[in-house]
Amino acid sequence: MNITKTQDGSKLTIALEGRLDTTTAPQLETELRSSVTNVTELVFDIDKLDYVSSAGLRVLLSAQKVMNRQGEMKIKNVKPEIMEIFDVTGFVDILNIE
Repeated sequence: MNITKTQDGSKLTIALEGRLDTTTAPQLETELRSSVTNVTELVFDIDKLDYVSSAGLRVLLSAQKVMNRQGEMKIKNVKPEIMEIFDVTGFVDILNIE
């Protein structure tokens, strides 16, 4: 998985490409821990994300919990296949999906 971070003041955009699964979720978790300290707006651009496993959902949920305390989190450019995963798991009710 490729992770591209773009910071603009207190807004951080993270573009994900590939698969967010058991193998790659720890990589994203590490990136988030070191990046969200002074962030008030976190945006995930997942246009090029092909798959999300339960491990990936756990990382997104953890990020959402952190951002609930310090600002907001959005997920944008969600493909129908990924939206179906969010629907089935109930994450559409937890995450702010644009």
